[in-house]
Amino acid sequence: MPFLENVVRGRNVPPERLEQVAAQYHLFGGVSPINDHNRALVTALQAALAEKGRDLPVYWGNRNWHPYLSDTVAQMSDDGIASAAAFVTSAYSSYSSCRQYIEDIEAARALVGPRAPRIVKLQPYFDRSGFVDPFVDGLRVARVEAGPTAPVVMTAHSLPISMAATCDYESQLREVARTVAVDAGEPEDGWTLAFQSRSGPPSEPWLGPDLNDVISGLPEDSGAVIVVPIGFVADHMEVVHDVDQVAGAIGRARGIRMIRVPTPGRNPMFAAMAADLVLETEHKIMQGLPAGPWCGPGCCPPPPAKGGR
Repeated sequence: MPFLENVVRGRNVPPERLEQVAAQYHLFGGVSPINDHNRALVTALQAALAEKGRDLPVYWGNRNWHPYLSDTVAQMSDDGIASAAAFVTSAYSSYSSCRQYIEDIEAARALVGPRAPRIVKLQPYFDRSGFVDPFVDGLRVARVEAGPTAPVVMTAHSLPISMAATCDYESQLREVARTVAVDAGEPEDGWTLAFQSRSGPPSEPWLGPDLNDVISGLPEDSGAVIVVPIGFVADHMEVVHDVDQVAGAIGRARGIRMIRVPTPGRNPMFAAMAADLVLETEHKIMQGLPAGPWCGPGCCPPPPAKGGR
């Protein structure tokens, strides 16, 4: 519950809603699987950097729970780190998946003060092979299991339409969906993009269609459906609960078996990609080149304030 209170701080979420969400976590021992995924990624990234000839320390910091990002930045400063690259576990461009991380980093640096290291956020990596290819491989395997006629649904976290309108999130998702399908041998348009895990008041429009509605609308003779969670790096609650548990139960109730493709975060290709991004950015900085064209001053602005303020 303290973690959930951190997540919703300032958003006026009623306590009964937090209790509902907490019950979902208790289905998995009260712990999100993302913690173990991140620990595994830290280890894999250290190994991938070493394989590329760079023995660099890897730190882990969170927005809403231990290890908090501000504590991690303070530890980096104590360890004599002067500059660092920030690899975030979100592949796309939007306020919540890009710009907000930059704000979090700067807030953590401000808490640490002048001794805080310089931190450069790495670019969005939705189009990198280390992120895309694990989905391709997973879809190929799922197709064999599901049979030749099972529909393919690509799914990602929904966003308020007001936020989606100011970024490339939706177009990037469609690009990834098309690439995954074609590279896996599927028809270029033989998939549906769905969205999931929306929150907020029902009066606020979010990206759709909703994954649960898509599963509910499948023909009962589908037999199986392949779900590819292209919006997610790791198996966290939005995947293991919202997809595997909730959407899966909707399918089973209609006699449709759901085959969910794994997320890429524990695939060796993913850690190798992260290492490449670190070293590419380091090389640019050492050459006096811009670290990248992403995340400029007007990129991925926050959603408009309620009431137009």
